[in-house]
Amino acid sequence: MTRIVITGASGNYGRGVTDALVAQGRAADLILITRTPAKLADRVAQGCTVREGDFDRPETLAAAVAGADTMLLISGTRVGARVVQHKAAIDAAAAAGVTRIVYTSFIGIDDPANPAEVRHDHIETERLIRASGCRWTMLRDAHYADAMLLMAGPQVMRSGVWYGNAGDGREAMVWRDDCIASAVAVLTTPGHENRTYDITGPTLETFAEVAAIMAEVTGCPVRYEDLSDEAQYAMFDAMGIPRRPVDDQTVAGVPWNSDDMVTFGRAIREGFLEVCSSDVERLTGRPARSTRQMVEENVAILRAAAAG
Repeated sequence: MTRIVITGASGNYGRGVTDALVAQGRAADLILITRTPAKLADRVAQGCTVREGDFDRPETLAAAVAGADTMLLISGTRVGARVVQHKAAIDAAAAAGVTRIVYTSFIGIDDPANPAEVRHDHIETERLIRASGCRWTMLRDAHYADAMLLMAGPQVMRSGVWYGNAGDGREAMVWRDDCIASAVAVLTTPGHENRTYDITGPTLETFAEVAAIMAEVTGCPVRYEDLSDEAQYAMFDAMGIPRRPVDDQTVAGVPWNSDDMVTFGRAIREGFLEVCSSDVERLTGRPARSTRQMVEENVAILRAAAAG
């Protein structure tokens, strides 16, 4: 059987993919890389191989990926630093004889006019993978609905206002679990070599439309208020959110930096993330789930935030 090495295996995405593969009886085929192996002691008990590997310490990666046929390269979290980090992993994989790399990329990155700060990280990583000599699959994920609705949602519900700089731009937010299921399908079924998939939700929506869904489902007042880029920065500055990324830092439930979030809002407003595909269904055999369903399944949390 193909041995699969998963980077960032202690994160949410990595844990989700590992859970699914272990459930398929593939534990013995998995090599899980993490900066902190103690976090994955439970995986050792399940029969997985756990190894220390750190994007910022390239010397750790050669031994970490040894013996793998396929790498799931889960994008790092430090915007602006990821090209160097990912290159270390790609170089280690190619040198160790890994024959295929599956990468968690991002939608809408082909257009160089796209202002989203993350575009550079992802397009350059894709270029490095294509140049590595390995076969590849790019999973270009849309924004996670989980992050927008479950991390930002409680603050929105408390204030009754969703502030943003996305204007009337539309995107098709996707469930993280649908991204994970798509990755598992690519890792375990044939026919995905040198293919790019757009992993999106089923419907293009503005933030005003999403706010209206939240209001309808919860029965609580919620509206979207559009801000200029400058006003959005000022709001994040007042919250204490850093403009540049800080590892493992969360402010008011927000784990991102403001340069990242403001340029995302601009990219949505200018139409660069207006991408909606059926690739989730093509890969998993079932339709992608909607933002409405996520609100419905988490209505108690959102109502409690509004009441609090």
